[in-house]
Amino acid sequence: MAASLPYPALHASHAGIWIASPDGETRGVSRGEAIALAAETPMIVLNAPLVGQRLGYPELSGLDLLELFAFIHPARFAVPTPKGLARAIGLAPPEDDASAAEFLRRAAQALLARSDDPHWAEREGAYGMAQSLQRLRWPWGGILLDTLKRPERNERWLFARLPEWEEKAPRAAPRSVSLALPDVIDRLDLLTGHGAEVRPGQRGYAEVVTEAFEPRARRDEPNMILAEAGTGIGKTLGYLAPASLWAERADGAVWISTYTKALQRQLNRESERLFPDPRLRRRKVVVRKGRENYLCLLNLEDALQGGFAGRAAILAQLVARWAAYSADGDMVGGDLPGWLPSLFRRNGSTALTDRRGECVYAGCPHYRKCFIERAARASADADIVIANHALVMVNAARGREAANRPSRIVFDEGHHLFDAADAMFSTALSGQEAIELRRWITGPEGSSRGRRRGLAARLSDVASYDDEGSRAISAAVSAAQALPSDGWLQRLNEGAPFGAIEALLAAVRGTVFGRDAGEDAGYGLETEMAELDGAIVEAAQPAAAALDAILRPLVALGRRLEAVMEDGPDWLDGQARARVEGAIASLGWRADMLGGWLSLLSRIGGPADPDFVDWLAVDRIEGREIDIGLHRHWLDPTRPVAEIVLKPAHGVLVTSATLKGGGDWDTAEARTGAPHLAHPPHRFEAPSPFDYATQAEVLIVTDVKKGDIAQLAGAFGKLIVAAEGGTLGLFTAIRRLRAVHARIADRLARDRLPLYAQHVDPIDTGTLVDIFRDDPRASLLGTDALRDGVDVPGESLRMVVMEGVPWPKPTVLHAARRLAGGGSAYDDRLIRARLAQAFGRLIRRADDRGIFVMLSSAMPSRLLTAFPAGTPISRVTLDEAAARVRQRLSSVTISGQEAAERITERK
Repeated sequence: MAASLPYPALHASHAGIWIASPDGETRGVSRGEAIALAAETPMIVLNAPLVGQRLGYPELSGLDLLELFAFIHPARFAVPTPKGLARAIGLAPPEDDASAAEFLRRAAQALLARSDDPHWAEREGAYGMAQSLQRLRWPWGGILLDTLKRPERNERWLFARLPEWEEKAPRAAPRSVSLALPDVIDRLDLLTGHGAEVRPGQRGYAEVVTEAFEPRARRDEPNMILAEAGTGIGKTLGYLAPASLWAERADGAVWISTYTKALQRQLNRESERLFPDPRLRRRKVVVRKGRENYLCLLNLEDALQGGFAGRAAILAQLVARWAAYSADGDMVGGDLPGWLPSLFRRNGSTALTDRRGECVYAGCPHYRKCFIERAARASADADIVIANHALVMVNAARGREAANRPSRIVFDEGHHLFDAADAMFSTALSGQEAIELRRWITGPEGSSRGRRRGLAARLSDVASYDDEGSRAISAAVSAAQALPSDGWLQRLNEGAPFGAIEALLAAVRGTVFGRDAGEDAGYGLETEMAELDGAIVEAAQPAAAALDAILRPLVALGRRLEAVMEDGPDWLDGQARARVEGAIASLGWRADMLGGWLSLLSRIGGPADPDFVDWLAVDRIEGREIDIGLHRHWLDPTRPVAEIVLKPAHGVLVTSATLKGGGDWDTAEARTGAPHLAHPPHRFEAPSPFDYATQAEVLIVTDVKKGDIAQLAGAFGKLIVAAEGGTLGLFTAIRRLRAVHARIADRLARDRLPLYAQHVDPIDTGTLVDIFRDDPRASLLGTDALRDGVDVPGESLRMVVMEGVPWPKPTVLHAARRLAGGGSAYDDRLIRARLAQAFGRLIRRADDRGIFVMLSSAMPSRLLTAFPAGTPISRVTLDEAAARVRQRLSSVTISGQEAAERITERK
């Protein structure tokens, strides 16, 4: 096989660059030589964008092993490092960076050999796909065709292979049942394993949360439980015990809602304890996400038929190959490797999902095989539906699936309920939102491809049948011409807005820049919607009229579609009915959005609404304007949550390890909507069983000067070296994160301490965490996304370093909530919650040990209650902190086998 693969391999890290030639020689090279050779000769690489970034040669292309792995083993997981790839394909990993280049050649040979293996499980469809990829000039295409055997029979194409879902009668309402506590404990023992260590906290937790599954006494008064269960209590199995028992006896579905995809994966794994049989588990446990997470088969078909070009077309082919083997079609956090879209610089991946609400439902030729529809129907018959906070709120707010609305809901990671509600129930009249509405109504502009064909194309049969509906469609398309179109930002910058909405946005831009009193650092700007000048007031009325002209025909069209459903014409078969129902739902969503925009515009020039916070903003990234708009958020977003989500339910459990966020129960209640219910919630608290006095320590470093990047970078470097890796670094600003990474990455690499970073490495966050988890000597720098929801037990995460106190950003929204919430006390509650969440990354198991380091001499003592009681806290110099870290953490004993087992178990 070596003779048939005459290509060198290139490996680049912060420690150096190496090339392995086909004759077996490996040598270190300079950056310039590596770039010159890569420009002339196709090279085997692992993660071309990352290698290109490290070379300073972003145009690098070649024979990327990750792309080959995605072809050979679609829907399989591999950590995208030499060691991770070695584990995935059963090879011995390279000993160091210098031997990694030769390993890449061996890995390529091993992967190509799989294509000649008679037991290769993913053979079907490979030959035809390789032919298509060769025509697209994919570097591996011709090589694969030399090794693949032509199939004896024509292969089934993707759309013929996918199974069809079946329509079923609606599920009956759940029966009213009460659970006996001994039965709940028996179910808990079954889940934990008979003879397992008894956890008193877990048993007490399971007994209390069972109340959420009891029949409610009165309408709009759910049995609500607020339960803070410290890390190590085992709350997941604690609530799965009564939840699964209730679902079984009541014949109903329990929706378990999370905030992070990591917890969704964990819950899916835990469900194996309930249903060991995979076939039964697929029926009983369903993971649900928003439709924007799933592959849209019609978008994929468009891409495969010429809608994508260049590298994006290659991505579409690899996604099609994955779709044939995917368990659920989930492109974001499912079994599509998170690193695959990043190999193509995210070029095209978002266009393969339905992110704009353009689904034609039963009008789609792939409707009966649609991943989204299959998941929705599977959840209707499931016992356990694993969803996320946003989806639960979306379904409730838009009235979708009302017949199947869950009567029992578990909000895990409940401390994020406020944030999820804040995002869900907000309003933004911005250029980006308006242009998306225009495209939804009118279809694509110019020669752009795709299936965003507009209302007229999607409802052509309705238009031909119903004259009033046809007129409403025409009126909506005509009125939508007033919305921003392509090039709107450039026109605003040139002072030449077109139409009433662009004129309004131009006035917003002028006001925001006119009022900005701070330094222009290239970041987004905002100002309160108060005491507005004449330009915005004058622009608001024509803009409102333009929006009203769109809203009226959309409302009329919705009514006509409902009338068509009642008339039941001959052409309205089952599929057409489903498509019209989908159109009614989409129209309702857009009408609600337009209603929110009109309400926001009515505020201009009038009195403020005390229930809302309104402001104007110019969004920018590194000085480049990306959007302009008017914004409205609820002052207390849990009010709509209580009305729309909580009151219709019979039982609600809101739980988290940091539900109180280092504060009190009043804080927890205020951020979960409990005060807006007539019946007060039941409170329960189970402290963590971990011995924080001996397992953990908090060090507050007092001699790192705030704002001094050199000192900050030096502190991070010194601490990571002292711990020998295993460090999670948390930043409050991307600019400082990048500056610190640039100063210390090469130096750490020379000590064989890899450093990865969000917003630096061209890798998605989930994959960065996978890489970090896989290597006890690696460290990871990140921002808020890594402060919560990261589960890395063991030696791989033994130190958390925060660059400073996570003070809230002084936005208009925060200022309003701070004023309403008690001033500085409100800030303290937020900071304590953030500190508690960050500290919670550190100790995940009984045998974990770790140190939490705060690089801030200004850390107020009043905030230290965020840390678990008994945790030692010391204020020290940087040298003292490094010595303490070295003494306690530098001995890493985790074995490669144990790391492999943890990765495998997680997946």
